[in-house]
Amino acid sequence: MEETEVPPTLPHECEACRVIDGFDGVVDGQLGKAGHFRVLDERTLFSRVRRAEGSVADGVTAFAGSMKFVYIHAIWFGVWVAGNVGLAGLNYQFDKFPFGLLTMIVSLEAIFLATFVMISQNRQAARSDIRSRLDFENNLRSEIWSIHIGQALGIDVQHVEDLVQKAIAAAEERLLREDA
Repeated sequence: MEETEVPPTLPHECEACRVIDGFDGVVDGQLGKAGHFRVLDERTLFSRVRRAEGSVADGVTAFAGSMKFVYIHAIWFGVWVAGNVGLAGLNYQFDKFPFGLLTMIVSLEAIFLATFVMISQNRQAARSDIRSRLDFENNLRSEIWSIHIGQALGIDVQHVEDLVQKAIAAAEERLLREDA
């Protein structure tokens, strides 16, 4: 009986998976499971992270960034100043010029509004991180599918990868020239 050559045992059963595994320069079996990279709806993921405090911060920030907020403050400041300089026909001035109480109230409001804005920005950053993760998962899924399809069609994967690397290098060089 003739002894047959046993191929090396790799965790990847198909040639396309071995090609993907080798893209980092080492065929070591370190390729994520395709089933692991499942994409969920962005809103579903974001709702898991969302908390009541964040919702309040978003609401306050949305209101503070509106023209309604500007109009309310313009009217409030106008009434405050008019009432305290005697233009409203009142003889009672509870915050005389230079309006120290108004200054303190506006300063406190600015502190809280800045905090709400930062909380909202943090929530937007978390949402951006979720989008980045979804983009990564989709890109990885697309690359794995593309390589498998290329293998099935008999396309030289290394040749295509070389072309991609040259195109990326040329694009980066062009961007560097444009930035200079």
